[in-house]
Amino acid sequence: MKRQLIIATAAAAALVAGGTVTAVAVSNDGSGSARSGAPVTAQSAAHDAGSGTAQVQDGRSSIRMQDDDADGQEDIREAHTAKVTASDAAAAALKAVPGTVAGLDLDADRPGLVWDADVLGKDGKWHEVTLDAGTARVLNQHVDDEDDDARERAALRNARTDAGTAARTAAASHGTVTSLELDDDRAKPVWEVETLTKDGKEHKLLVDPQSGKLSAAPAHDADDDDNDGADD
Repeated sequence: MKRQLIIATAAAAALVAGGTVTAVAVSNDGSGSARSGAPVTAQSAAHDAGSGTAQVQDGRSSIRMQDDDADGQEDIREAHTAKVTASDAAAAALKAVPGTVAGLDLDADRPGLVWDADVLGKDGKWHEVTLDAGTARVLNQHVDDEDDDARERAALRNARTDAGTAARTAAASHGTVTSLELDDDRAKPVWEVETLTKDGKEHKLLVDPQSGKLSAAPAHDADDDDNDGADD
């Protein structure tokens, strides 16, 4: 009993503190043993109690995996709940604010599921339009006063493939579009599209704004996203 209590306590401390702990198992005769190794959860540490040893290292790994799984399930629910497609959201945004759509994002951070659309209006101003993801009804719109980007303006002005067409191109073979933006930080501007297939897999795709050609994003793009998430 004492041996299991010490191991369970060490496991819980490691998972809460996010540190590196080696749990020492004390046998009935008072002797102790310790070992270190790959990260384990509190459950596996308790299982090892029967053999007289346990290890707990970097509990943050298991917690992060659980968070990633929860985020993935939430993304799937959002994609299945949205009745308005990305291309339809783009069209609805342009009815509210004539101009050119620069970005779309399916968002559940507020009551209800919405599409957030960034539009460069014909008035030369940047507008953010919030649309109901179930009806395409405009819920809110305002002028965005953030710093302007001349390069993005030029890329939008010169694009032969608009946001709605890029979204339809990606959705035709890669499931539901959950976000889209014109990325002008690359050597050549490109539509960057994220989709979710029915099996829950996320895909990052690129659509050439001139030719409309669809391609998979380079592997390092996904790596950069993972690193950004880890830094957060």
